[in-house]
Amino acid sequence: MKYLLVIFFTGLLFCRPIVVIAQNEAAPSDTIKVVKQKRPLRIYNSPRTYILPSAMILYGALSLKNEPFKKWNESIRNTVGASDGRQHTNVDDYLEYTTAIASHVISLAGIKPRHKLFDRLMIDGMTAALSTSVVMIIKNNSHEIRPDGSDDYSFPSNHVATAFASAELLRQEYGDISPWYGIAGYAVAAATGYLRMYNNKHWLGDVMAGAGIGIISAKIATQLFPIAKKILFNNKTPFAAIIPTYQNGSIGVHIFKTLP
Repeated sequence: MKYLLVIFFTGLLFCRPIVVIAQNEAAPSDTIKVVKQKRPLRIYNSPRTYILPSAMILYGALSLKNEPFKKWNESIRNTVGASDGRQHTNVDDYLEYTTAIASHVISLAGIKPRHKLFDRLMIDGMTAALSTSVVMIIKNNSHEIRPDGSDDYSFPSNHVATAFASAELLRQEYGDISPWYGIAGYAVAAATGYLRMYNNKHWLGDVMAGAGIGIISAKIATQLFPIAKKILFNNKTPFAAIIPTYQNGSIGVHIFKTLP
Protein backbone atom coordinates (compact mmCIF):
# COMPACT_ATOMS: atom_id res chain seq x y z
CA MET A 1 0.00 0.00 0.00
CA LYS A 2 2.71 2.48 0.93
CA TYR A 3 4.56 1.93 -2.34
CA LEU A 4 1.38 2.41 -4.37
CA LEU A 5 0.71 5.75 -2.69
CA VAL A 6 4.26 6.96 -3.22
CA ILE A 7 4.18 5.93 -6.89
CA PHE A 8 0.76 7.53 -7.39
CA PHE A 9 1.65 10.92 -5.93
CA THR A 10 5.05 10.97 -7.59
CA GLY A 11 3.33 10.18 -10.87
CA LEU A 12 1.16 13.26 -10.44
CA LEU A 13 4.26 15.39 -10.13
CA PHE A 14 5.66 14.02 -13.37
CA CYS A 15 2.64 15.03 -15.43
CA ARG A 16 3.75 17.29 -18.21
CA PRO A 17 2.20 20.77 -18.01
CA ILE A 18 -0.30 22.00 -20.56
CA VAL A 19 1.15 24.99 -22.41
CA VAL A 20 -0.56 27.37 -24.74
CA ILE A 21 0.57 27.13 -28.32
CA ALA A 22 -0.14 29.66 -31.01
CA GLN A 23 0.29 29.55 -34.73
CA ASN A 24 3.11 31.74 -35.95
CA GLU A 25 1.57 33.56 -38.86
CA ALA A 26 4.93 34.60 -40.27
CA ALA A 27 6.21 31.02 -40.26
CA PRO A 28 5.16 28.04 -42.39
CA SER A 29 1.84 26.46 -41.49
CA ASP A 30 3.51 23.41 -39.92
CA THR A 31 5.48 25.53 -37.44
CA ILE A 32 4.10 26.29 -34.01
CA LYS A 33 5.32 28.62 -31.34
CA VAL A 34 5.28 27.71 -27.67
CA VAL A 35 4.08 30.58 -25.54
CA LYS A 36 5.10 30.69 -21.88
CA GLN A 37 4.17 33.52 -19.59
CA LYS A 38 6.66 33.66 -16.74
CA ARG A 39 5.23 34.94 -13.48
CA PRO A 40 7.59 36.82 -11.18
CA LEU A 41 8.69 34.85 -8.10
CA ARG A 42 7.60 37.67 -5.84
CA ILE A 43 3.93 36.77 -6.35
CA TYR A 44 4.58 33.62 -4.33
CA ASN A 45 6.10 35.58 -1.45
CA SER A 46 4.02 38.75 -1.31
CA PRO A 47 2.74 39.72 2.17
CA ARG A 48 -0.74 38.42 1.31
CA THR A 49 0.60 34.89 0.83
CA TYR A 50 1.62 34.80 4.51
CA ILE A 51 -1.95 35.31 5.77
CA LEU A 52 -3.22 31.73 5.38
CA PRO A 53 -0.17 29.92 6.87
CA SER A 54 -0.12 32.44 9.73
CA ALA A 55 -3.80 31.71 10.41
CA MET A 56 -2.98 27.99 10.44
CA ILE A 57 -0.29 28.52 13.06
CA LEU A 58 -2.69 30.66 15.10
CA TYR A 59 -5.30 27.91 14.98
CA GLY A 60 -2.73 25.42 16.23
CA ALA A 61 -1.67 27.71 19.07
CA LEU A 62 -5.28 28.28 20.13
CA SER A 63 -5.94 24.55 20.14
CA LEU A 64 -3.40 24.10 22.94
CA LYS A 65 -5.40 25.99 25.59
CA ASN A 66 -8.74 27.11 24.16
CA GLU A 67 -11.51 24.67 25.14
CA PRO A 68 -13.64 24.92 21.97
CA PHE A 69 -10.56 24.26 19.83
CA LYS A 70 -9.46 21.39 22.08
CA LYS A 71 -12.90 19.81 21.83
CA TRP A 72 -12.75 20.13 18.06
CA ASN A 73 -9.34 18.39 18.13
CA GLU A 74 -10.90 15.58 20.14
CA SER A 75 -13.81 15.31 17.72
CA ILE A 76 -11.51 15.08 14.70
CA ARG A 77 -9.33 12.53 16.46
CA ASN A 78 -12.35 10.35 17.28
CA THR A 79 -13.44 10.53 13.64
CA VAL A 80 -10.10 10.15 11.87
CA GLY A 81 -7.85 8.31 14.32
CA ALA A 82 -7.30 4.58 13.86
CA SER A 83 -9.47 2.66 16.28
CA ASP A 84 -11.62 -0.44 16.55
CA GLY A 85 -8.78 -2.66 15.40
CA ARG A 86 -7.90 -0.63 12.30
CA GLN A 87 -4.27 -1.12 11.32
CA HIS A 88 -1.82 1.76 11.54
CA THR A 89 0.34 2.67 8.54
CA ASN A 90 3.80 4.13 8.04
CA VAL A 91 3.07 5.63 4.61
CA ASP A 92 3.36 9.09 6.16
CA ASP A 93 7.04 8.45 6.85
CA TYR A 94 7.58 8.12 3.09
CA LEU A 95 5.20 10.83 1.89
CA GLU A 96 7.06 13.34 4.07
CA TYR A 97 9.95 13.35 1.59
CA THR A 98 8.21 12.38 -1.66
CA THR A 99 7.63 15.93 -2.91
CA ALA A 100 11.16 17.08 -2.05
CA ILE A 101 12.65 14.22 -4.07
CA ALA A 102 10.19 14.63 -6.94
CA SER A 103 11.01 18.34 -7.19
CA HIS A 104 14.56 17.47 -8.26
CA VAL A 105 13.69 14.41 -10.34
CA ILE A 106 11.21 16.45 -12.38
CA SER A 107 14.06 18.60 -13.69
CA LEU A 108 15.75 15.43 -14.99
CA ALA A 109 12.66 14.85 -17.13
CA GLY A 110 13.44 18.03 -19.03
CA ILE A 111 11.14 20.41 -17.17
CA LYS A 112 13.14 23.50 -16.26
CA PRO A 113 12.75 24.87 -12.70
CA ARG A 114 13.31 28.47 -11.67
CA HIS A 115 16.64 27.83 -9.95
CA LYS A 116 19.74 25.87 -10.86
CA LEU A 117 20.59 22.67 -9.02
CA PHE A 118 22.95 24.19 -6.45
CA ASP A 119 20.57 27.05 -5.76
CA ARG A 120 17.68 24.62 -5.23
CA LEU A 121 19.77 22.49 -2.89
CA MET A 122 20.78 25.54 -0.91
CA ILE A 123 17.18 26.74 -0.64
CA ASP A 124 16.14 23.24 0.43
CA GLY A 125 18.81 23.21 3.13
CA MET A 126 17.90 26.66 4.40
CA THR A 127 14.21 25.71 4.48
CA ALA A 128 14.88 22.46 6.34
CA ALA A 129 17.14 24.17 8.87
CA LEU A 130 14.61 26.93 9.55
CA SER A 131 11.53 24.72 9.66
CA THR A 132 13.04 21.98 11.80
CA SER A 133 14.64 24.43 14.23
CA VAL A 134 11.35 26.26 14.79
CA VAL A 135 9.41 23.01 15.18
CA MET A 136 11.86 21.49 17.66
CA ILE A 137 12.05 24.64 19.78
CA ILE A 138 8.26 24.76 20.04
CA LYS A 139 8.02 21.00 20.70
CA ASN A 140 10.45 21.28 23.60
CA ASN A 141 8.40 24.06 25.18
CA SER A 142 4.77 23.18 24.41
CA HIS A 143 4.80 19.66 25.92
CA GLU A 144 1.59 18.67 24.14
CA ILE A 145 0.80 14.98 24.70
CA ARG A 146 0.21 12.95 21.53
CA PRO A 147 -3.22 11.42 20.96
CA ASP A 148 -1.72 7.95 21.54
CA GLY A 149 -0.03 9.15 24.76
CA SER A 150 3.43 8.04 23.59
CA ASP A 151 5.21 11.30 24.51
CA ASP A 152 4.68 15.05 24.94
CA TYR A 153 6.23 16.21 21.65
CA SER A 154 3.01 16.39 19.67
CA PHE A 155 2.87 20.12 18.86
CA PRO A 156 3.61 20.94 16.09
CA SER A 157 4.05 18.14 13.54
CA ASN A 158 7.52 17.96 12.01
CA HIS A 159 6.37 15.46 9.36
CA VAL A 160 3.73 17.90 8.18
CA ALA A 161 6.07 20.90 8.33
CA THR A 162 8.55 19.09 6.09
CA ALA A 163 5.85 17.99 3.64
CA PHE A 164 4.26 21.43 3.30
CA ALA A 165 7.63 23.17 3.01
CA SER A 166 8.49 20.85 0.11
CA ALA A 167 5.08 21.47 -1.47
CA GLU A 168 5.58 25.25 -1.34
CA LEU A 169 9.08 24.96 -2.83
CA LEU A 170 7.70 22.76 -5.61
CA ARG A 171 5.03 25.37 -6.33
CA GLN A 172 7.62 28.13 -6.48
CA GLU A 173 9.91 26.18 -8.80
CA TYR A 174 7.32 24.97 -11.31
CA GLY A 175 4.13 26.94 -10.63
CA ASP A 176 4.72 29.31 -13.54
CA ILE A 177 4.71 26.30 -15.89
CA SER A 178 1.55 24.68 -14.53
CA PRO A 179 -0.41 25.11 -11.28
CA TRP A 180 -0.84 21.33 -11.14
CA TYR A 181 2.65 20.88 -9.76
CA GLY A 182 1.75 22.92 -6.71
CA ILE A 183 -1.64 21.23 -6.42
CA ALA A 184 -0.04 17.77 -6.51
CA GLY A 185 2.60 18.79 -3.97
CA TYR A 186 0.01 20.15 -1.57
CA ALA A 187 -2.13 17.02 -2.07
CA VAL A 188 0.81 14.90 -0.90
CA ALA A 189 1.37 17.23 2.07
CA ALA A 190 -2.32 17.08 3.01
CA ALA A 191 -2.23 13.27 2.79
CA THR A 192 0.77 13.30 5.14
CA GLY A 193 -1.17 15.40 7.65
CA TYR A 194 -4.23 13.14 7.42
CA LEU A 195 -2.15 10.01 8.02
CA ARG A 196 -0.43 11.57 11.04
CA MET A 197 -3.89 12.05 12.56
CA TYR A 198 -5.02 8.61 11.40
CA ASN A 199 -2.04 7.07 13.22
CA ASN A 200 -2.98 8.99 16.38
CA LYS A 201 0.39 10.77 16.34
CA HIS A 202 -1.01 14.29 16.05
CA TRP A 203 -4.04 16.44 16.74
CA LEU A 204 -5.54 18.64 14.05
CA GLY A 205 -3.94 21.68 15.71
CA ASP A 206 -0.50 20.05 15.45
CA VAL A 207 -1.03 19.43 11.74
CA MET A 208 -2.31 22.94 11.04
CA ALA A 209 0.59 24.59 12.87
CA GLY A 210 3.14 22.32 11.21
CA ALA A 211 1.75 23.14 7.79
CA GLY A 212 1.90 26.87 8.46
CA ILE A 213 5.47 26.69 9.75
CA GLY A 214 6.57 24.67 6.73
CA ILE A 215 5.03 27.05 4.20
CA ILE A 216 6.41 30.17 5.86
CA SER A 217 9.85 28.59 6.24
CA ALA A 218 9.94 27.87 2.49
CA LYS A 219 8.93 31.44 1.68
CA ILE A 220 11.47 33.02 4.05
CA ALA A 221 14.28 30.73 2.84
CA THR A 222 13.55 31.63 -0.79
CA GLN A 223 13.60 35.34 0.03
CA LEU A 224 16.81 35.11 2.07
CA PHE A 225 18.60 32.88 -0.43
CA PRO A 226 19.98 35.67 -2.68
CA ILE A 227 21.37 37.46 0.37
CA ALA A 228 22.89 34.27 1.80
CA LYS A 229 24.46 33.33 -1.52
CA LYS A 230 25.96 36.78 -1.93
CA ILE A 231 27.43 36.75 1.58
CA LEU A 232 28.73 33.17 1.48
CA PHE A 233 29.73 32.76 -2.15
CA ASN A 234 29.73 36.25 -3.67
CA ASN A 235 26.90 35.15 -6.00
CA LYS A 236 29.10 32.44 -7.53
CA THR A 237 28.18 28.77 -7.64
CA PRO A 238 30.79 26.87 -5.59
CA PHE A 239 31.92 23.30 -6.12
CA ALA A 240 30.42 22.25 -2.77
CA ALA A 241 28.54 23.66 0.18
CA ILE A 242 27.93 22.48 3.73
CA ILE A 243 24.63 23.36 5.42
CA PRO A 244 24.00 22.46 9.09
CA THR A 245 20.83 20.57 10.03
CA TYR A 246 19.04 19.73 13.27
CA GLN A 247 16.36 17.05 13.67
CA ASN A 248 15.05 14.97 16.55
CA GLY A 249 17.80 16.17 18.86
CA SER A 250 20.62 15.34 16.44
CA ILE A 251 22.90 17.88 14.78
CA GLY A 252 24.27 17.08 11.33
CA VAL A 253 25.24 18.58 7.99
CA HIS A 254 24.19 18.34 4.36
CA ILE A 255 27.06 18.42 1.86
CA PHE A 256 25.97 19.54 -1.61
CA LYS A 257 28.29 19.12 -4.60
CA THR A 258 27.88 20.67 -8.02
CA LEU A 259 29.95 20.92 -11.15
CA PRO A 260 32.40 23.87 -11.03
